Amino acid sequence: MSGLSRRRNRDVNTWPGFVDALATLLMVIIFLLMIFVVAQVYLGAALSGRDQALSDLTAQVNELTNLLSLERTNNQRMELELTQLSTELSNTSDQRDDLKNRAAALASQLANAEMSTDELEKKLLAAVASLEDKEAELSTAREKANDQIADQETRINDLAALLASRAAELDDEKKLSTEAQAQVAALNQQMLALRQQLQKIEAALEASERENSDKQAQIVNLGQRLNAALATKVAELQRYRSEFFGRLREVLGDRQDIRVVGDRFVFQSEVLFGSGSSDLGLEGQEQLAKLGDTLTTIASEIPDDIDWVMRVDGHTDKVPIRNLKFASNWELSSARAISVVKFLIERGVPPNRLVAAGFGEYQPLDNRDDEIAYRRNRRIEFKITER
Repeated sequence: MSGLSRRRNRDVNTWPGFVDALATLLMVIIFLLMIFVVAQVYLGAALSGRDQALSDLTAQVNELTNLLSLERTNNQRMELELTQLSTELSNTSDQRDDLKNRAAALASQLANAEMSTDELEKKLLAAVASLEDKEAELSTAREKANDQIADQETRINDLAALLASRAAELDDEKKLSTEAQAQVAALNQQMLALRQQLQKIEAALEASERENSDKQAQIVNLGQRLNAALATKVAELQRYRSEFFGRLREVLGDRQDIRVVGDRFVFQSEVLFGSGSSDLGLEGQEQLAKLGDTLTTIASEIPDDIDWVMRVDGHTDKVPIRNLKFASNWELSSARAISVVKFLIERGVPPNRLVAAGFGEYQPLDNRDDEIAYRRNRRIEFKITER
């Protein structure tokens, strides 16, 4: 009995130890699985971040490629504009200032293009360095992934091949940038030639300005000589006019209604015309005949190179006219001046030496409102003057 009891106790005590071993083994397996899962999550996040960085770098490379293409287009456009400017400079010198401004603008654009090219090169170099850094990081990540997950090696190799392709594209972009620098150098040479042409044009313009100054001095001299000649002719005409007035005074006698006012010989209208009429009366024709004969005599003595005319001015008072023939004093004054001119032409005065003008009541000698003032203002004036 005692032996059976000891065997039964030994069987009961073995089972809990077996259960504890299984539980411990299960916990170890779960712990290992958790480590494996955490490692997988970490590696997946790291590789996803590398893919995103590579996509960003690819976008930057594409943007830099577009910028370089735009710079090449701008350089071609500036070459065309420089060609057009050279053609315009050879055609005319009047656009010198405009060409200077445009040349300065092109020089600024070229400077900007050079700066843009330098910036592009710097960006490309930075992108290459960044790509190299990223490639090193990817290589490190690939080595770690090879230790933990074998199937990640293929993907990393693909990424390496893609980076190599991007590096080749960047090398091509560097070559294009070198070509752009060569084009900028050619544009600089063209700008130098353009500046030389501008200097030649400026020298030609300075010579032209000196020539214009000499011509201007000659013109001033000729103007002074012309003014002197005109002054001589005016003085000579003044002498003949004084002679004409002197003879006319002798012929007409000392009359109160015919007088000299300044450089004019003045007839009161009552001497020549009736009230409100433009028809010459007998007394008026007699007085005008003396004037015409005297003017014809003097005209024959005036040299042909003196361009003179006898101006006949009609004036009225400010009392409105009241008849059917004339609508205003202006028409009456003009008609009286024309009647005098026609009569003088009949007396032999050359028509090309006569001028008729009507002033109405707008050039009064006396501004008072009485009959004496009205009588003074109703007049016919004769003046010998230049044409």
